[in-house]
Amino acid sequence: MWFGPARGSDDGASRAMPHYFSVLRGEGEPNFFLARRVGMSFRGNETLDELWELHGEGMERLRENDLEEKPERSLLDLKAVIADRILESCTLCEVKCRVNRKETIGYCRVKESLVASDFLHYGEEPELVPSYTVFFSSCNFRCVFCQNCDISQYRVGIEHVPEFMAMKIEEAFKRGARNVNFVGGEPTPNLPFVLETLRHVKAPIPVVWNSNMYMSEDAMRLLDGVVDVYLGDFKWGNDECAGRYSKAPRYWEVVTRNFLLAKEHFRADFLIRHLVVPGHLDCCTRPVLGWIAKNLGKDVRVNVMFQYRPEYRADEYPEIDRRPSKEEMERALEMVEELGFRNALVG
Repeated sequence: MWFGPARGSDDGASRAMPHYFSVLRGEGEPNFFLARRVGMSFRGNETLDELWELHGEGMERLRENDLEEKPERSLLDLKAVIADRILESCTLCEVKCRVNRKETIGYCRVKESLVASDFLHYGEEPELVPSYTVFFSSCNFRCVFCQNCDISQYRVGIEHVPEFMAMKIEEAFKRGARNVNFVGGEPTPNLPFVLETLRHVKAPIPVVWNSNMYMSEDAMRLLDGVVDVYLGDFKWGNDECAGRYSKAPRYWEVVTRNFLLAKEHFRADFLIRHLVVPGHLDCCTRPVLGWIAKNLGKDVRVNVMFQYRPEYRADEYPEIDRRPSKEEMERALEMVEELGFRNALVG
């Protein structure tokens, strides 16, 4: 079941995601291309506070379109250095385990970035496909029904050097990829690797950040001026459900904060996914969609999905050990219509 003006076309999406489509048409550049043209002067041995101060100056130059053709060091280089420094006491996600991930794994189970799989994906939203999707293993959530539990809950995959990953992205672009889609697991623990990779990418390919949106404010600052589309998962409407099923404390506060921060990010577009969990329409679907409509607008691109199925440990939670019913799917569609979303996908 699909609902909304985007049925089978890019019409609704192009209104909701103007920057992304401008890059696809060749009328604009991906954000990381521009961040790479903001000249910065730093040695790399400054304190983290000093690096953040320089970062603020660089972001101002980016927003003012103060660009150079080939600076010796760039804002993107600076972001990569800061991200690498954060690994020494990791606060990239809101768990903030402060583990030295250069020496051992963090709460997310990530030390070095491992790519579980990467391929041209045709199962994403119509405006994204074909999407060069890079699946990282491990995650900072512990979703009891995770459909990717074979990679999200374990350390699996291949360690690539950033230069090789950049070559793979460029090859995918040549094969018709509309974007590079960083996902998992969860991409946030892999942000240093992603930034280092993008330093070497020569193809003008938009960056899609396919995330649970449980990043720290520091990670959000680093993503600003890099991400073209936030493909954000907004699942839970309250902290009780998020804690029970995803082991994510302060979920509502963190995720709503990050969506509002992303709303102010440099030329970033949204595509927000909400998975309808059985028995959770009133406590989760209604408040999530209501918040989106009120705070991000009714033109935002929203995908209300019925793909939930009881995987992994869902059988330990009888209330969600089933698929959504026909009545629940119809109610979710009614909520989308009642809230007046103009660029929604439902199905």
